Amino acid sequence: MQMMSVNFAAVVVAAVASMVLGFLWFGPLFGKKWMELSGHKMGDMESKKGSMGTSYLAMFVGYLVSAYVLANIVKFSGAASLVEGAITGFMVWLGFVATVTLGMVLWDGKPVQLYLLTNAYQVINFALMGAILFAMG
Repeated sequence: MQMMSVNFAAVVVAAVASMVLGFLWFGPLFGKKWMELSGHKMGDMESKKGSMGTSYLAMFVGYLVSAYVLANIVKFSGAASLVEGAITGFMVWLGFVATVTLGMVLWDGKPVQLYLLTNAYQVINFALMGAILFAMG
């Protein structure tokens, strides 16, 4: 299979949008609930402050990879509208993220609410990235 030609500016914009959404989702919107469900304490987060820059950079690289792959999938799918780009992102989430992260409930003993909270973010994230990647395609 040949890789499609993608707009790298769109990949960067999609990755930045993912970071902003994650900051809001796991910060002011649902940060306290996420910490409670995941078993983190505020002191845990304070002790990680020195490595937060490295963690954010690694996460950004991860989102660049996700956005690049999703850009190829959006192109390959033949998405012809913003909605179809978002649907493609949704389908990628459904097939690869929702299914794989189910293991955190089944095998890691994490609460179902944590799975739902995390995957609510991820479904919005992938649909948003799909829409951005189509729009800037």
